[in-house]
Amino acid sequence: MAEPRPYTTQLQAGLGMVDETLGLLRVVRPGDTPTRLAERVVAQGLFARTTARRARNIVVEMFSPRFLVHGDQPACWLQSLQAANTPTEDLAQLFFLHTARAQAIFADFILQVYWPRYSAGAQVIHRSEAETFIRRALDAGRMRKRWTNSTISRVSAYLLGCAADFGLLEGSGRTHRPIRHFSIRPRVALYLAYELHFAGATDMSLIHHRDWQLFGLAPQEVLAQAKRLANDGHWLVQSSADLIQLSWKYRSMEEALRAIA
Repeated sequence: MAEPRPYTTQLQAGLGMVDETLGLLRVVRPGDTPTRLAERVVAQGLFARTTARRARNIVVEMFSPRFLVHGDQPACWLQSLQAANTPTEDLAQLFFLHTARAQAIFADFILQVYWPRYSAGAQVIHRSEAETFIRRALDAGRMRKRWTNSTISRVSAYLLGCAADFGLLEGSGRTHRPIRHFSIRPRVALYLAYELHFAGATDMSLIHHRDWQLFGLAPQEVLAQAKRLANDGHWLVQSSADLIQLSWKYRSMEEALRAIA
């Protein structure tokens, strides 16, 4: 197994930044490098109220690690969904997925703090819980160097703020944030399933993939979601106690995206 990725402070570049991501998807072009995209963003004044340096940081530190990976597949796929007028609520959940993949500290916070508290019926998540999570990670060697107390405090606020940007928490509160109801949207489930399928996941490993846990779904809940989507004709599902088989309808991710849109 690969070693866990180190935790960074990269979330400080902009947390969830849903609106900024929507704007960047309108101007990104196939084959863009972070530098080329940043230069275009500055030249066009896309973020008119920010400095040129801040605009570059948004592209290089926030957008690029999330969406200009694997060539630039996520950016291209999301751009096509945006052009097809996919609801912002669906796009925001897809941004959440790609952000969690890019930022290990955010993904683990969601898996180790948010969902356990949600499942326990908690009403709020306290900033102190995020700080405790970070300190445990420090003791486990997840950072390349020891973080100061001020860094721990700042990053704990980033974790809560990023979760709020994506709708998992309420959007205000310095010491704590109320927990919001959060569940995967059907288009997002369809996107994730086909993305994992075309990435080479077997049907069984797909159902058990860690990405579903970001949405609070256990394997049996993923299977139930797949059966609901089968009613709309996106695939056929056969399952037994020890076998899960999907008959996939779309032959490429582009076909799947057209169906999602």
